Amino acid sequence: MSNLFTRLTSKLLGRPSKAHLQAQYWDARYNTDDFVWTLKPNMFVMEFCEKFVPGKVLDVAGGEGRNALWFAERGWQAENIDFSQVGLDKWQKVAAEKGFADRAFSTCASATDFKAKLAQADLGVIAYLQVERKIIDEAIKNTVSQLKPGATLFGVWHARENLKDGFGGPQDPDVLPTASELKEICAKLGLNVSVCENRDGLVQTKDGYKPSIVVVLEALVPSK
Repeated sequence: MSNLFTRLTSKLLGRPSKAHLQAQYWDARYNTDDFVWTLKPNMFVMEFCEKFVPGKVLDVAGGEGRNALWFAERGWQAENIDFSQVGLDKWQKVAAEKGFADRAFSTCASATDFKAKLAQADLGVIAYLQVERKIIDEAIKNTVSQLKPGATLFGVWHARENLKDGFGGPQDPDVLPTASELKEICAKLGLNVSVCENRDGLVQTKDGYKPSIVVVLEALVPSK
């Protein structure tokens, strides 16, 4: 089994700890020539976001930038926001190698207190920010505050139902949101929810892909 697969399995199956909320932890994780999460964008990000006309996108807690890369390749101005500078450096390096450094931006900060360079943006993406409800609430609120009226918020998480009926993902229910909880957060912020539902996902293992359950969210910021 490769070292990369070991690291992937450790995060997918391991119980989250306080270390996961520390920049130093992720700097160490990303300090490798390999890409921990590969450069392939998330399947649900592609499914839901390919319909949008390119503009400005905030990839919140984007890590090494796999989703931000996909947006930049499609003509978006893409800002990867993460508290790991090592992850951000890898994103900037690949963006330069692919020839779109001019539309690749970085902000080293947490999801709850970042100030985006591309605010007010057309799209905010939060993919697999598996943290406690209070932090998810604050991260969504902070992201929405930096989107323009009429913009879209898209999110995808390992769902709580995955503990019983799926494979992989964190094993702590406190960091696995439900559709009803996400709807409550959106309602408090006055967002118009167009999609908030569980979907069938996939987790890659040494034995191939295993089924998982994710919750996807698409919500609109009201126009003024």
